[in-house]
Amino acid sequence: MTSPSPAKRFNWKNLRVRVLSGTVLVPTVVAAVWFGEIWFLALVAVCVALLAREWGKMSAPRASGGVAFAIGAAVLVAVIAAYRGHYYLTWPLLVAGAILAALLARGAVERRADAAYGVIYIGPACIALVWLRGLDVGLSWTLLLFAVTWFADIFAFVVGSILKGPKLWPRFSPNKTWSGFFGGLVAASLAAVGIDVLSRHLPALPDLNLSWPVAALIGLLGGLSTMMGDLWESMLKRRFGVKDSGDLIPGHGGLLDRVDGLMFAAIVIAGIRLIYLYGWAN
Repeated sequence: MTSPSPAKRFNWKNLRVRVLSGTVLVPTVVAAVWFGEIWFLALVAVCVALLAREWGKMSAPRASGGVAFAIGAAVLVAVIAAYRGHYYLTWPLLVAGAILAALLARGAVERRADAAYGVIYIGPACIALVWLRGLDVGLSWTLLLFAVTWFADIFAFVVGSILKGPKLWPRFSPNKTWSGFFGGLVAASLAAVGIDVLSRHLPALPDLNLSWPVAALIGLLGGLSTMMGDLWESMLKRRFGVKDSGDLIPGHGGLLDRVDGLMFAAIVIAGIRLIYLYGWAN
């Protein structure tokens, strides 16, 4: 009978690299969110191009450029329609783009559905981001989204690395633990409450007008969707036989490795805002 492998020590070097990367990325993202309009659209467009490139390299290593172009073009057309307010065109364009990407990827991917899925995987989150930021209170809601996902991701990593314990889903993501999972959820809830408090006291931020239990619940749901997005991408990487989606960001891997949780959380929090807009007292 073999003895269990010793627990890994906390990787302070990796944390330091992550922090250094974050000091560059976070101000860039916050500035784009703050100024909104064309600046935020430019940020989303750059991310679409990079995500499409990474998806092309994972799903079609023999012809990644063509597949990436088809996916990126399909998503960008739908995103621009959303930015212009033509939401009646956005979703039909996205579906048509997915079909076209699959047709153009014939012979380049093992399954043409992989190219179509690339459009469906990347597109809705980007559309949700554009819609959320374009609202009257979009600045505060978008900052809440990013704060929730960042806190969930950071504290899941830190708490899980320090406390360790049982694995969350060892088959697809052997490094994630239940302690990190719950640590991330608590941090996400606190982040949402913090943004709500800031929106009440900073004149530059539109008031979210949430009670703290509602803000905490939104943070919890956003944190949960962040974790789900992270696990889903781990499963996809295992399917394609890659460790990381790329090497763009030191300490994080590719952009998809960095925003996998955000992509799920963007859809969930945009959905919550939609319900709040039309279903709850505004």
